[in-house]
Amino acid sequence: MLKPLLFASAVVLFGVTAWSATGSAAQDESKKNPAKTTEKSEARAKAIYAQDCAICHGETGDGKTDLAKDMQLKLDDWTDPKALADKQDGDLFKVIRNGKDKMPPEAEGRAKDDEVRNLILYIRGMSKQQPVAAPSATN
Repeated sequence: MLKPLLFASAVVLFGVTAWSATGSAAQDESKKNPAKTTEKSEARAKAIYAQDCAICHGETGDGKTDLAKDMQLKLDDWTDPKALADKQDGDLFKVIRNGKDKMPPEAEGRAKDDEVRNLILYIRGMSKQQPVAAPSATN
């Protein structure tokens, strides 16, 4: 009689622990990106981007690749600061991790959560690498 009760208690405890860990991870992704950029993390983000993202989004993030054109994809131009201005890091994390439309997910086996967070910082930095446009002349 005691064994089934202990087993049931262990199952409930395990389920509650797993559920609360998953819930807290999801909440963390809705907040500001906690990633801290280091030379190593930036190099890893650049490598992940080159391997998994650049084929569609382009080396510079402009979204103008032959594959994107062939697949009839209209991708944001990340070299334009306005392209990501209204997107939260948590939303970008979910899209990268889960995929969207024709975009495949970035599986945890290919990139850990911290690496995806650094990838988001790397992508956001693409607009900062572009020269600032000269102000237009007014008459």
